[in-house]
Amino acid sequence: MSNQIQLTSENIQQVLGEQNQDKLILLTFFSAQNPDCIAQASILSNLATNYESYIVVATVDCDTQQTLASQLAQQIGLQALPTLVLLKNGAPVDMLAGPQSEEEIKKALAEHLPKPELLLLDQAKQALANDDLNAAFGFAKQAYDFDANNTRVKLVLANICIQIQKLDDAQALLNSIVATEQDAYFQNLQAKLDQARQAQESPEIKMLSEALEAEPDNNDIKLKLATVLAEAGKKEDALALLLSILQRDMNFMSAKQDFLDIITSLPDGDALAASYRRKLYSLLY
Repeated sequence: MSNQIQLTSENIQQVLGEQNQDKLILLTFFSAQNPDCIAQASILSNLATNYESYIVVATVDCDTQQTLASQLAQQIGLQALPTLVLLKNGAPVDMLAGPQSEEEIKKALAEHLPKPELLLLDQAKQALANDDLNAAFGFAKQAYDFDANNTRVKLVLANICIQIQKLDDAQALLNSIVATEQDAYFQNLQAKLDQARQAQESPEIKMLSEALEAEPDNNDIKLKLATVLAEAGKKEDALALLLSILQRDMNFMSAKQDFLDIITSLPDGDALAASYRRKLYSLLY
């Protein structure tokens, strides 16, 4: 069921009653004749998406639901449009009269919603469910920046790091979990990490590494080794090899494209991507 609802006299008891007792209800008075209402409706729609598990946006259309709007307006003492009333457990806990910015609404929400890191963690989990690993990493990393001591945050971030093959980061996160909090989820992640580590030591990687030791300037071997290293999650090692190729021959086979593809595969804001992007630019310019 959507968490953005148009209120009517028929559904108001259901929407504001027991059905949504566990959520914060944003009761908003709206008129299509008012530009500020239209602008705020867009902000509320975005917030409804971002805080899906925690809020319900219930809109009273003052143009089409005049009787209902009038009754509610009298109850709360409505004086301006738009007006936003925050309801918790069926009772008003805050009221924002007049147009509000997204920052102002978020500040009001923060007084009545879970901590930011938990909201971000939920967004990370939702992104994971949608197979958007890049967004999931971004949300989980923000949650970790808010509270680096939260075990659940660390475990979710470690899980994402394993999936995007940032195995050293995942290991560091798991190593930071104290023994008393190493639950079944922790054990499962440690097993997944061990499997990912084993995949990095494939016979093909070993064979190509030995071949490169024998011919350290062979770009063909470097390119093949970089490919299998990237597939195994050793992206930094792969980038270093590809950079050594590009330093000698910028147009060697697929080296430049492979280099760019690895950088693109890294999460937004990743320090490794930024570092090697700068190194490539220094070669180009």
